[in-house]
Amino acid sequence: MRTDIPTSHVTAPGRARHRATRAAVAAAAASALLAGCAGAGGGGGDDRSINVLMVNNPPMKTLQKLTAEHFTEETGIEVTFTVLPENQVRDKISQDFASQSGQYDVATISNYETPIYAERGWLYDLGPFVTKDEKYDQQDVLKPIRQSLKGADGKTYAEPFYGESSFLMYRKDVFAEQGLEMPGKPTWDQVADLAAKVDGERSDMAGICLRGLPGWGQVIAPLTTVVNTYGGTWFDENWDAQLDSPEFTEAAEFYVDLVREHGEAGPAQAGFAECLNSMTQGKTAMWYDATAGAGELERDGSPVQGKIGYAPAPVNETDGSGWLYTWAFGMQKASTHSEDAWEFMSWATGKEYEKLVGDEAGWPSVPAGKRASTYDVPEYEKAAPFGDEVLTAIDSAKPGDPGVQKRPYSGIQFVGIPEFTSLGTEVSQEISAAIAGRQSVKQALAKSQKLAEKVGEEYRNR
Repeated sequence: MRTDIPTSHVTAPGRARHRATRAAVAAAAASALLAGCAGAGGGGGDDRSINVLMVNNPPMKTLQKLTAEHFTEETGIEVTFTVLPENQVRDKISQDFASQSGQYDVATISNYETPIYAERGWLYDLGPFVTKDEKYDQQDVLKPIRQSLKGADGKTYAEPFYGESSFLMYRKDVFAEQGLEMPGKPTWDQVADLAAKVDGERSDMAGICLRGLPGWGQVIAPLTTVVNTYGGTWFDENWDAQLDSPEFTEAAEFYVDLVREHGEAGPAQAGFAECLNSMTQGKTAMWYDATAGAGELERDGSPVQGKIGYAPAPVNETDGSGWLYTWAFGMQKASTHSEDAWEFMSWATGKEYEKLVGDEAGWPSVPAGKRASTYDVPEYEKAAPFGDEVLTAIDSAKPGDPGVQKRPYSGIQFVGIPEFTSLGTEVSQEISAAIAGRQSVKQALAKSQKLAEKVGEEYRNR
C-alpha cells in the first residue's frame, strides 16, 4: 500500500496476558472517552493548532510541505506533524487511540482499522462535519473506498487521502528489447516466466521486486493476494486455520521461490519503499505492488517516467486479485480541537488539494484513487497513463469475496479482525525468514498454523 495497515497491536504472548491487555485498553479507552466527549466540538478560540500523526511516504511528505505553505497561511491553524515509517506509525497510532490520550487529534488510518476503531468508540463520527461542509462532496469519493471507511453502524469514521488497489508495473522498453510481451491479463506462471527471461539481461537488473519485509502490511499484503488467487485463505468459514493447507503452501512457496530466484537484492529487507527505489533506479524490470506507486514512477524528474507499462494484478484461479486499501485520516474521539481537525482533514482530502498538488508537484503526484472527479481532469488524464487501470482495479476489488472459498471475515490483503495485527506480524516474520533462507516455507507455515489456530479457536468459541 502502499503499504501496511494497522491497529490494536496485541503482542503479548499467551491468552491470559492477551485478555489482560485488552481489559486494560478497554478501561483506559472508556475513561478517556468520557473526557473526550466533554470536549467534543471544540477547536475554536485562540489556540488554533492540531497534532497529526502520519505515515512516512512521498504523498504525505508533499502534504506536510503544502500544509505550511497554504493551509496554515490561509486558516491560521498550526499543524504539527509526527511522521514515522509504516510499521512504527501503526504501533504509535494504536497505542494513542487505544488510550484516548488526545495527544494526536488526527492520524492516518486505513480501511483495516477504521471499522475496528469505530466499534471501540475511538473515532469521531464524521457525518455531522460532512453535512455542514457544503463544499466537501462526499458522493464524489469512489464508492468502494467510501464504503470501506464506514463502521458497522453505517456511519463514516475516516476520509481517504488516497486510495489504491494493486497491479503489475513493468519496463516497456526492456520488454521491447527482449522481444517480450506482457499479457493483457497475466497469470502468475506467466509473470514468473517473464521474470526469468529479463533477469540479468541488463546489468544489475533483477526480474521482479516483491515485498519481503516483515510486517502485516508489508510482505503479508502482496502474499495474501497470491494466496487468494491460488485458492487459499487464512481461515475457512468455520474459523479453521488454513495456513498449512495445500493451497496456502503452494502460493507461499511460489512467492518465496520467485523472489529468491529472480527478485531484488536483499528481499527479506525490502518493503514498498525499497521496491519503489529499486524500480525507479532501474534495478528491477517488474514490480507487483500498490497502484499508488505508479504516481512516483511517473512523476516529473523520474528516471523511468514514460517507460513503465501497467497490467492487472496477476491471477491463478480467480478472475482478479487486486487488493483494496486507503490511507485515510481519522479524528481521535478525545480530541478537543475537532472543528480545526475537520478543517484540516477536509482540505487534505478534498478536490482543491488535488489541484494544488497538480500545480505545485506535478499531476502524476496527485494522491488519487479516491475521487471520481480526479479522472475527469484533463491534466491528470494526460500525466497519469495508469489512471484507467487504477480505477478498474479499485472497482473490481472484492473485499468480501476475494478468493474461491467462503470465509468469515472481510479483507483482501488482510484479515479484518483486531487480532490480525499481532497474527499477521508474527506470520510475516516467519515468511521473511524463509525468504532469507533461514528456514523452509513449510517450516514457516507450520509455525504460523499454530499461531492462527489459537485465533481461530477464540472465534469459534464466541
